Amino acid sequence: MESGFIPSQTLFKGWQWRHSVLLEISAYLGPFKEADLQICQDRAPTCCTKKMEESYQAAVRRERTQSIQALNFELKYMIVGHTTAFQEAFESFLRLAENRTRSLFETAYRPMAKEAAEPVKELFTDISLYILGADTTVENAVLRFFDSLFPLVYSRLINPGITDLSEDYTECLRLTRQDINPFGHYSKNMVTELSKSLWASRMLSQALSLGTEVINTTEHAALTKECSRALVRMQYCPHCQGLTLIRPCVGYCLNVMRGCLASVSELDMQWREYISTLEYLTNEMAASHDLEMALMGIWNSINEAILHAQLNGPQLSATVDKVCGQPKQQEGNLSSGHIVPLKEATEAQTLVLAHASLNNKRREFINYMKRSRTFYASIAERLCDGDLVMRDSSTCWNGEDVVESYTSRVVSSGLKAQINNPELKVRGLDPLISTLIDKLQNFNQLDAEKAKLKLERWASRDAGSGGGRSEELETSGDCDDEDGCQGSGDRIHTADILKDKKTHPENRNEPKPTVRKIVTTTTASTVKSSSKHSVTGNGSSAALSSSLVILTALAVLWPCPP
Repeated sequence: MESGFIPSQTLFKGWQWRHSVLLEISAYLGPFKEADLQICQDRAPTCCTKKMEESYQAAVRRERTQSIQALNFELKYMIVGHTTAFQEAFESFLRLAENRTRSLFETAYRPMAKEAAEPVKELFTDISLYILGADTTVENAVLRFFDSLFPLVYSRLINPGITDLSEDYTECLRLTRQDINPFGHYSKNMVTELSKSLWASRMLSQALSLGTEVINTTEHAALTKECSRALVRMQYCPHCQGLTLIRPCVGYCLNVMRGCLASVSELDMQWREYISTLEYLTNEMAASHDLEMALMGIWNSINEAILHAQLNGPQLSATVDKVCGQPKQQEGNLSSGHIVPLKEATEAQTLVLAHASLNNKRREFINYMKRSRTFYASIAERLCDGDLVMRDSSTCWNGEDVVESYTSRVVSSGLKAQINNPELKVRGLDPLISTLIDKLQNFNQLDAEKAKLKLERWASRDAGSGGGRSEELETSGDCDDEDGCQGSGDRIHTADILKDKKTHPENRNEPKPTVRKIVTTTTASTVKSSSKHSVTGNGSSAALSSSLVILTALAVLWPCPP
């Protein structure tokens, strides 16, 4: 029978009867010695033993863990559930972006499609590792991709007759790429744009992992000896006097729980800030820095970079010849092999569904997390709620006796307040909780500093860029380690090598780089590059490059016959 249904007078009379019975038993058998009991010591006779006290201590440890797990369940479910949803959506976007990028090579750049498959795969693997928290950067991933791409673009598109692609020659092309920057500002733009979006995704992934760590640590935080004894005194010592239905007074329970959870309650301030950080990162991902939009735009950035290199093919060839020498050549282009076109309709439908699903989960998740801001500040109150305490009765247990009300001082939550706790001594902050607080604080501060720097830098850049990107972005160092970049370390200079070469290119018959002829229902354009065709002017090159971007994008949608 629940205590709430028993009148308080009946309870009190029952306690008096049990007390008299114990006195008679004690008179006959002799009371237990006071030294036998370490916790439930009382002037009244007792039916408990030291072994029972040990069992009670094991019970309160188990019950305390189960109680906190029950409180944490919904919160943990939301964090773990959103982590799973985020990872699934991220993997889906990554696969779609990788397929779209592979399709770019298979449809628009067939001569290098097979060889480009591995660099493309490595690029998206590196991006995945970065978001999941690996010790790498976006700049490393992107520039490593373009290092691997340049030898293919140079030998398959700019000079399609090259047959000598030895390891030494390929490595020379890679090093030359880092110095002459054949892809213009497009490689740097790709680093910048990806960093803006992937940074928020990386931080959100770290935040979710940290949230799970906080929950797991608080669930299994060890009980101090003082706390264990106080819990036994509150919950089981009444049983030693035959008072199995009496419950602790509310104020008494609050003092015991606030003392036991003093370290856990110290998480409150950093937990509130952590929730604000989650909200900020979620909004960042849902706004202009959307992960899916950034990943879906990779293929276009790569396409623009390749076109830039093709348009400047003669200049690049002259420079490469001075550094790496002239390779062996043969007439004709290499075969591109079998091509599998991209299924745009299926991809678009999948992306829309994944985007809508993730956005719904984001809203549901952040709304719940905002309601949990005070979770650790109110954890003691929540544990003392419900059936644990006597609320609708005029009698309750105060740790020593059945009383009508708890008269001792009720302290507030927090470590400092426990100095006045009448029920137990709190000696200091739990080392595990202290480490957890430091992690939350460092994460929150780091995130705030990064966000402030990014907003200032990107706002300044957008305001100064006018209608388009400037070539200054190639060496401006706008992207840094905090963004997943390495600043201005794009290049390993080969200037010393160039000084030892002649300033003018050697005469040779340069094969013409291939730029696809694109035919649509309304437009027909043919663009060719040769040794006499060099685009260097700011105005004409920008206009021509923009046109080529549009036309090549159309080419991806209309695959050429094999």
